[in-house]
Amino acid sequence: MLPDKPGYINVAGKLLDLSVPKVMGIINVTPDSFYKGSRVNSDKEIITAAANMIEDGADILDVGGYSSRPNASDISHEEEKKRVLNAISLISREFPGAVISIDTFRSGIADEAVTGCGAHIINDISAGEADEMMFNVVCKLNVPYIMMHMQGNPGTMQKNPVYEDVVADILKWFSPRIVRLQSGGVKDIIIDPGFGFGKTAEHNFELLRRLSDFAVAGLPVLAGVSRKSMIWKTLGITPEEALNGTTVLNAFALYGGADIIRVHDVKEAVQTVRLIEKLKNSGI
Repeated sequence: MLPDKPGYINVAGKLLDLSVPKVMGIINVTPDSFYKGSRVNSDKEIITAAANMIEDGADILDVGGYSSRPNASDISHEEEKKRVLNAISLISREFPGAVISIDTFRSGIADEAVTGCGAHIINDISAGEADEMMFNVVCKLNVPYIMMHMQGNPGTMQKNPVYEDVVADILKWFSPRIVRLQSGGVKDIIIDPGFGFGKTAEHNFELLRRLSDFAVAGLPVLAGVSRKSMIWKTLGITPEEALNGTTVLNAFALYGGADIIRVHDVKEAVQTVRLIEKLKNSGI
């Protein structure tokens, strides 16, 4: 029998119910993220993006300042810090009820975002691999922690990624990290298989087809396929044209057990969740 996944995560003392999947809206405070529509830079753009996502039904706002697309330019700790801490402070002040995630692999930025700026969740694309202090910070803060699988780093991850069995290999990779975090007292861990991070298109579609296999970990699962190359390269289009494909794959991820979907287009994702929940509960 598979272990039951937690039905809630504790966000600043309030329980976020995962019995209905949640939608995480992406706010990129960057000039170079792969999808132009997600980029915001001025204070006004940040507040407008957050307001629109909240109005459209976002459950979580994920704020990042470091583009992790393949071959993206590296930026300094100070530059990333300047981008994201300002954005999180703005959103926290303007929308005090918003649940905010800090998308960073740098422990110092994660720490300050939570303790000083109003972030509630840490979203780490490296699962502690890029900063050996990250797990210590997560254990200290004991906030929900999203850890993503990535083979290599953003500069190398798409150079011939190889797996024996992509799902089994990723689950095996997660296992000691889950044990370490839980041993440190971390109560809310979310796993993200990392679509597009050190995976070929074939790996990505295999992960999506077998997403329900990740239930064996007994933890909530996040799926982030929004406008990624597995969609637009397969269809011969651009990221700007990939909303329809994103909706299709989000629906498949939700039906496969995703508890959180990370998206650029909140309104469409919220509608997708509602329809998939209706289908699941229809008795058909």
